[in-house]
Amino acid sequence: MSGQIAIDPATNQLVDGDVTAQTHRVLANLKAVLEEARSSLEAVLKTTVFLKDMADFPKMNEVYGQYFSANPPARSTVQAAKLPRDVAVEIDAIAAVIG
Repeated sequence: MSGQIAIDPATNQLVDGDVTAQTHRVLANLKAVLEEARSSLEAVLKTTVFLKDMADFPKMNEVYGQYFSANPPARSTVQAAKLPRDVAVEIDAIAAVIG
């Protein structure tokens, strides 16, 4: 799936807060899209995390670990010069479809 950013689907607006709040929203969005596609976070094989600032890695990683606690997928993390809507984090994923 293409990259998810910290947009609240109820308001179509970016969530307030730092990379921690944004990472929670991004992963919640990722989870919702996966479930709509008959998949799940457990079926994610690989993610790519794009960070506005690599110094935010520890905060992002702490949240990421809450969503991918057992058998986390392969992951690449890179710093990007400019992300959509100037967000702090964007995550894309490759996942298997269940059933």
